[in-house]
Amino acid sequence: MSDIDTDTDTTWLSSDDLEQVRGHLPIVYVEAIPVRVDGFGHVTEIGLLLRQAANGTISRLVVSGRVKFGERVRDALMRHCEKDLGPMALPQIPPATAPFTVAEYFPDPTVSGYHDPRQHAVSLVFIVPVDGDCTPTQEALDLAWFTPAEVVTPEVIGQMTGGQDRLLRLALAHVGLLP
Repeated sequence: MSDIDTDTDTTWLSSDDLEQVRGHLPIVYVEAIPVRVDGFGHVTEIGLLLRQAANGTISRLVVSGRVKFGERVRDALMRHCEKDLGPMALPQIPPATAPFTVAEYFPDPTVSGYHDPRQHAVSLVFIVPVDGDCTPTQEALDLAWFTPAEVVTPEVIGQMTGGQDRLLRLALAHVGLLP
């Protein structure tokens, strides 16, 4: 039997090719901070995944993933929300795909405060309301919802790595909820 790759998705690199590219170019990511909102659009809860972080630890993280070659940002955002939160999450992708911030992750944790030991990544970060039932899928072990006050407690912040706690504080400040 021949050793033929049957994967027909040509927008992904092989593991070896991805490692080669990561060593030479920044990779574009989207990140989504899932939120629940009340009838007035005020954030009432923030969803955080529990999964393995880039540094190998089990951490609380936001939805995150690479943008494929030829993929629109909004499509990547929807794909990763559905992949991490489940197909019934019903994410409300904003009509204009302008992120509330851009985070640059570096292998050296002292460069920006955002750390990914594998690569230099440029991440477009969005706050995404979700209306449906969320069930963690793929690599996620759990999804927990926290109030804005709970999410910045030392217990929750202590479970975050790579600068994700800073990203969360920026998101809260963006929606006027930083305690």
